[in-house]
Amino acid sequence: MTAIEGSVALVTGGSRGIGRALVEALYERGARKVYATARDPRAVTHPDAVPVALEVTDPASVAAAAEQAGDVTLLINNAGASVNANFLDSPVDDVRREFETNFYGPLLVTRAFVPVIERNGGGHILNVHSVLSWIGLAGSYSASKAAFWSQTNSLRLDLKPRGIDVTGLHVGYVDTDMTAGVDAPKSSARSVAAQALDGIASGAYEVLADDVSRQVKAGLAADPAALYPQLAAV
Repeated sequence: MTAIEGSVALVTGGSRGIGRALVEALYERGARKVYATARDPRAVTHPDAVPVALEVTDPASVAAAAEQAGDVTLLINNAGASVNANFLDSPVDDVRREFETNFYGPLLVTRAFVPVIERNGGGHILNVHSVLSWIGLAGSYSASKAAFWSQTNSLRLDLKPRGIDVTGLHVGYVDTDMTAGVDAPKSSARSVAAQALDGIASGAYEVLADDVSRQVKAGLAADPAALYPQLAAV
């Protein structure tokens, strides 16, 4: 279990959406310092957050962030892209771009910050996934998040002996700029952030932040037709 109060956190993609809600919730729960990253740090608006320039796909940028934030004990890999490339028709470079941000980006950040967290006595990593980690409805986005979920599961085993716990957060639609054009039930970013921090504090391996994530996770052991009713129409 990891205490939020007194922690020093870094939230990638901390200027908007779930990331911004996480920054706010961390301070509300007594975090000592929160680094909020963005490609343009001027986009970070929380008055107490420490803005950090970060492009998660750029090793030099990641290394500079780890150098600047040398007191971190809690890392939240939230930054991501939503390209949703179609595997048959979209340029392969679009698929690669999605993986660069959603899989390799958090891997680079985690590799840079694990030594930092170890030096500071251990801590926690939260990886922000999606219900689409478990259901292939969004092309390259689903595939990149599925790969990220597998990365999280492997890292959890690797990091436990090193004093670092790992939690995966899964959620469906959240009421953010990214889903402004979606007409479907949405969770509030504040609710998702609260559940995520509850999971960190309790040492949960996974946080399923809404009904759709819980339903899809429960359906993984079923026949694929149970998750993909479209197959029955073919």
